[in-house]
Amino acid sequence: MIGRSFIFSKYKERHRPTLKSFIKKELQKTVLLSMDLSVAQGLLICLLILVPLLYEWSPSFKFFCKMAFFYSWILALAVLAIPICAVRGRNVENMKVLQFMLLHIKYLYGIKIDVKGWENFPLKEPYVVVSNHQSSIDLLGMMEVLPSRCVPIAKRELMYAGTVGLACWLAGVIFINRKKTDDAISVMSETAQTMLKEDVRVWVFPEGTRNQDGSMLPFKRGAFHLAVQARVPIIPVVMSSYKEFYNIKENKFTTGTCVVRILPRIDTKGLTPDDVADLADRTRQTMLSTFLQLSSTPCPASGEHAGHTPCSAERETHDVQ
Repeated sequence: MIGRSFIFSKYKERHRPTLKSFIKKELQKTVLLSMDLSVAQGLLICLLILVPLLYEWSPSFKFFCKMAFFYSWILALAVLAIPICAVRGRNVENMKVLQFMLLHIKYLYGIKIDVKGWENFPLKEPYVVVSNHQSSIDLLGMMEVLPSRCVPIAKRELMYAGTVGLACWLAGVIFINRKKTDDAISVMSETAQTMLKEDVRVWVFPEGTRNQDGSMLPFKRGAFHLAVQARVPIIPVVMSSYKEFYNIKENKFTTGTCVVRILPRIDTKGLTPDDVADLADRTRQTMLSTFLQLSSTPCPASGEHAGHTPCSAERETHDVQ
């Protein structure tokens, strides 16, 4: 017994420093972890205080937050839409799903959309809708008035925009490669046949790019070639200026009202490819006049302003590409 006690006491003495160092190390780890948690909690608290203050005091920060949420929310909605649309496969009827999911966004941003001219949308025939293009929030106005079995024509790059690109493809959105003219013409030719065979309407932004300078860019002729080739009418849709509530140059994005006017149809029966340039120019002039009226843009006196003003744009004759 004495021998065993002696051995056990020697074992305790030998391992006592090791136990002490182990306990010390564990205590140090606990203290460091507590400090890390305290720092993280402190940073989180500062962030929760700082973000609302910046949102209220900094127009640029508020604009960034609103736009970031706008795009992020659309990406999230696309994730929800994909499995629903996938049941049908690629089908223009899936556009109703996207339209339903996107209609509520105007309420999140306090944007009122006032639509005039509903009677100008034909009920039972294909047609080409042409609309002015100011920014990405044109999506709100388009979804508000989008007719049944109507799909937009979009640049091919959108097809590779993650979940949004897949959702658009499933909804029958027509993608064109604007850099390759031959491919674009081929797609337009196929679209003309599809419109007639499947009773499909097409939505086109003929300016080709976003424009928020208070006027309209010269119209590309693709949409008008399409309408003439398919012998379907053109329905101009004009969205008023967003300048009162949205301006990317000024980092402004507040609540406001957008007026959308659907104009009377422009028939293309009897027209030939030689008439396309005049058709595009006449359509642009009609839409520009309506845009200036809806946006309450005053015409300056002749010679008062140099350069390309909205009103001078209305009087100029453009070589439409």
